[in-house]
Amino acid sequence: MVIFRDDEDRESFLDRLGGILLETATPCYSWSLLGNHGHFLFRTGEYPIAHVMRRVLTGYAVTFNRRHHRHGHLFQNRYKSILCEEDAYLKELVRYIHLNPLRAGLVKNLVDLESYPYAGHSVLMGKMEKAWQDRNYVLGYFGTTKRHAKHQYLSFVAQGAEKGRSPELAGGGLLRSVGGWKNLKELRGSGEKVRADERILGGSEFVERILKEAGEDWERKSRLRQRGIDLPQLVERIGAHFGLEIEDLKSGSKVAGISRARAVLCYVGARKLGFPSVSIAEELGVSPSAVSRAILRGQKLLGQEDIEEILSESQ
Repeated sequence: MVIFRDDEDRESFLDRLGGILLETATPCYSWSLLGNHGHFLFRTGEYPIAHVMRRVLTGYAVTFNRRHHRHGHLFQNRYKSILCEEDAYLKELVRYIHLNPLRAGLVKNLVDLESYPYAGHSVLMGKMEKAWQDRNYVLGYFGTTKRHAKHQYLSFVAQGAEKGRSPELAGGGLLRSVGGWKNLKELRGSGEKVRADERILGGSEFVERILKEAGEDWERKSRLRQRGIDLPQLVERIGAHFGLEIEDLKSGSKVAGISRARAVLCYVGARKLGFPSVSIAEELGVSPSAVSRAILRGQKLLGQEDIEEILSESQ
């Protein structure tokens, strides 16, 4: 499905994206818009990428439908995200994403790409300004002065254009982890084992570490959930820990003590027990966006307090 019918749609999307990236302090290193999708390289900031993308896509869909007098879903599938090992892949991904308009035939050559308004390449080349794209950070990978960095970056992009597509960046997790078919063949010949995952772009050790951390987090959530704690019980236990009534937590009060307890509840419920933000919002009688903000506050406020101790209270 075409999600950008004209430049007005593209500008609307970028305005919304830029505003939310600045508001959430989410750095963007590269981006490009095509007819039915876009590519973006973000660093997770204070807010999870899922929160950022949900706001961008939901808001844009409403605007798009209103403008074009249509109804129903605009995005057929959930966005796909891949975790990236920065030092090994940032430069490659910046180049890969910025060459998409050339590969798609939207521009004829690299000269045209420099002035193409719907990809971050023009920002890195100094032909366009986007306050929400971290130009200096990316150029810092290519040189110590902007002039030298731009020259090295452009040379790097030109090499990528000559090389063609990069299946190791878009293909399966194993291909991405070892750097392409050639390296994979050599590793298989040596008998060396590597760890890979479709959701991760990085070397075997990086993949191993991320999966280990994810596994530990999942086990921790499972252990806590096995206690049979549902949302009403969580509200009760957080209330008991802070000496508050259930009605206090659901009152929407901004009194410091109540607000603090509510923030801890949202953080523990979402990040440690895995309850959906929407469900927490319904339980507390607040909006999902309020829960998202409270999760971040709760993470900071909780400090070193023992979460398992909080959850085991009143058992």
